[in-house]
Amino acid sequence: MSDLPVVVVGAGPVGLAAAAHLLERGIEVVVCEAGSVAGASVREWHGVRLFSPWSEIVDPVAEKLLAPTGWQRPDAGSYPTGGEWARHYLQPLADELGDRVRYGARVIGVARRGRDRIVDAGRDTEPLTVHIETAAGEVRIPARGLIDASGTWSTPNPLGADGLRAIGERAAEHIAYRIPDLADPAVRARYAGTRIAVAGSGHSALTALVAFAELAEDEPGTHVDWLLRRGQVGDTFGGGAADQLPARGALGVRAAAAVEAGHITTVTGFRTTAVERVGERLVLESLDGRRLDPVDEVVVLTGFRPDLSWLSELRLDLDPTLQAARELAPLIDPNVHSCGTVYPHGARELAQPEPGVFLVGMKAYGRAPTFLALTGYEQVRSVAAALAGDREAAERVELVLPETGVCGGAGVFDAPADAGGCCVATTA
Repeated sequence: MSDLPVVVVGAGPVGLAAAAHLLERGIEVVVCEAGSVAGASVREWHGVRLFSPWSEIVDPVAEKLLAPTGWQRPDAGSYPTGGEWARHYLQPLADELGDRVRYGARVIGVARRGRDRIVDAGRDTEPLTVHIETAAGEVRIPARGLIDASGTWSTPNPLGADGLRAIGERAAEHIAYRIPDLADPAVRARYAGTRIAVAGSGHSALTALVAFAELAEDEPGTHVDWLLRRGQVGDTFGGGAADQLPARGALGVRAAAAVEAGHITTVTGFRTTAVERVGERLVLESLDGRRLDPVDEVVVLTGFRPDLSWLSELRLDLDPTLQAARELAPLIDPNVHSCGTVYPHGARELAQPEPGVFLVGMKAYGRAPTFLALTGYEQVRSVAAALAGDREAAERVELVLPETGVCGGAGVFDAPADAGGCCVATTA
């Protein structure tokens, strides 16, 4: 199978870095990207600024691949938006990879050739078959390995407090699951002068609160009901000026000020169980029977989860709580860690029972909220070494993580997200 490529799913930061590392080791690669451009998911939060500077979001092997093109890293100490990250790094990297990156190629299934998951024979000798949906029809690629870097952005968590959609949520209009881009005139008009419910306690929610508070200063009648499942605000705003990630601390300070300004009503202990349409407005009901006053819009920022449906014919070993790689889960479980470090890890922790299959990046973390781009780059360095048969390099740790300082009650990552957990990662 050594003449077959490794298929990488996702042309985001970690997927493209994986491709660069594989090529450096002489392994051919095919990158399947469902979107029409590199970093398609990152571009969806194009206006959100990362907590990580440029010095921490460029993979060194990818940078080496780009060097002959004359590419230069932007100011190492500046903090890009998602759009800038995609335009100035991800797209040039994908362009340099050329035809190895296939756009409009959505992976819909992977299996061992001629065998479903219950067949033992041939699992270490037969190649994988990757099923891809394209505009021209379905394509199948035989592969020696699979690196799933598809992330979790496409599957946001619902409003319902039990992890499933609340009654009426599926049919309700005026519910969004992303930070609204208020720089877009049409989006701004949608929210201006309205009453908005924002559900979530992570940095995406704080970002939305700040944006809506600024909107309220310009547009009278704009008001936010901030829904927290926890019983008190507690440390939701983070470490403020004491945070060693200044941009992260500043966001918490701005969010706290937005709440104090009076445009935001905090509703604690609210676990949504139902959404009722009353005329053109929505009424949210909590598990304890409380009902909010009618709102015009709902913004749900309660985190993300992995889509495992297209991996159903592969043998995976995932933690039953987080749906993360089992060996990694104890290091990142927000039920256990209020703070701490997710130590650099690689192929050993990420390997699955299915030979040659690795889940990396946010996909490897499952529902856990903490992730750092540098951690993802170390993951794929190790995985590429393992696929090349270099056991010593795969086991070696080549990353020293930056200290991130004061903990908050919310996850921090190199992509907008939500939930509680450790303070090891960095972004908006």
